[in-house]
Amino acid sequence: MANENNDTLETSRSGNGVVGRRAFLGAASAGALTTTLAGCMGGVGGGGGDGTFKIGHLGPTELQMGRGAERSAELAVSELNDNGGILDRDVELLSRDTGGAPSEGERVTEDLVQSEQVDLLVGTFVSEVTQGIIDFVAEMDVPFVITGSADPATITDNHGEDYETYKNIVRTGPINSDLQAEGMGGYASYLNEQHGFENFSILADDAAWTGSFRDILPDEIESNDDLSVVHQDRMSVETSNFNPFLDAADEADADVVMRFIAHGGAAAFTSTWAQNEYPFALEGISVPGMSPEFWGATEGACLYETTSQSGAGGVAELTDRTKPFVDAYEEEFGGGDPPSKPMYMGFNSYDGILFYAQAAEDAGTADYESDLDGIVESMLDLEFTGAAGEISLYGEDADYPNDVRETRNDDDIISNFPVTQWQEDGDGGVVECVYPEPDATSEHVVPEWI
Repeated sequence: MANENNDTLETSRSGNGVVGRRAFLGAASAGALTTTLAGCMGGVGGGGGDGTFKIGHLGPTELQMGRGAERSAELAVSELNDNGGILDRDVELLSRDTGGAPSEGERVTEDLVQSEQVDLLVGTFVSEVTQGIIDFVAEMDVPFVITGSADPATITDNHGEDYETYKNIVRTGPINSDLQAEGMGGYASYLNEQHGFENFSILADDAAWTGSFRDILPDEIESNDDLSVVHQDRMSVETSNFNPFLDAADEADADVVMRFIAHGGAAAFTSTWAQNEYPFALEGISVPGMSPEFWGATEGACLYETTSQSGAGGVAELTDRTKPFVDAYEEEFGGGDPPSKPMYMGFNSYDGILFYAQAAEDAGTADYESDLDGIVESMLDLEFTGAAGEISLYGEDADYPNDVRETRNDDDIISNFPVTQWQEDGDGGVVECVYPEPDATSEHVVPEWI
């Protein structure tokens, strides 16, 4: 497999950044950062100056997910500057590669906040990285828009326990894993209606973001009396041999394997399933499978597999902003290094920046040192149309304060984490949106060997 394809196979440690290599300063723990910098608020820009509005972007930029997010952030900044900036200030993007590692995430966050004096932080992909910097960011009060990691504990264990401390941090996408698990339960019922599938296996990475799929999804599936969870297991992120997991699902007579995988073995997982023609559909979430280059990475073995993802892979017109954003991305970056489309974190990063810009305009200030409450109130009041869907946040007293709300269609189906499938298109593969049905660009297809 070519290296350019390998880098889409996200490990449990990934991020994005476009700057050149820098001298390594040595990582500190989150607690050490908080202790060291707690008194440095006076050195932070605070969003109140007359100069450039600086946005710090955090993510795994050596991987496709991170590059797509960084490029999408660049497009958002260009769009803002073409329309007068934020509160009449030019906008500058400073991107840093977290390497997907908490220690590096802490280091580059310190640099952006203390040295660069950014007015806004956006990004993070790995939940462990987000959780590693959250205490420091909360202490510094700089607004932070999470656009990649989905672990609900990031919100419930912080805002839910001490809202006043963490109120400067919001998540505009993706919906958290608890809500994703509910959405997967609805999708299981859809597969039953369409194909008669009844028996489900759940295979998940042993990582923070998959906890909801292990703990909540079984009950969501079995809330439909026609469905059963016949097999469950978790996979180390170091796993390279997936035969034992797939064999066990086969022996349990599964009709569907819902796998939740984000690490570098995803291509091997998919290839093992396809080459052995296991008698079940491959559904759920595959972060590497979201790459528009995954067809080549698996030499077509990903045919028929699905994944949920913000933005529906850029193939469905979710809002009137979706197509213009995807077209702009493809025009600017389509001929370069992968990914050729934004990927889910790209949608969320683009939307998150524009969401915050609108909230600052509505509040009439980006000076978080002087009026953080006004900015937060503006974000909580905002109903925003993004490229990936409609964005609004849960309030302080909700179960998930400052977290992005799920959107539901007329059938009470969660609609802002749609499902896409790899299907055949002549001699190659194409991504189609298959669920929910109002957004579908094609019908769901069952593997021909089943």
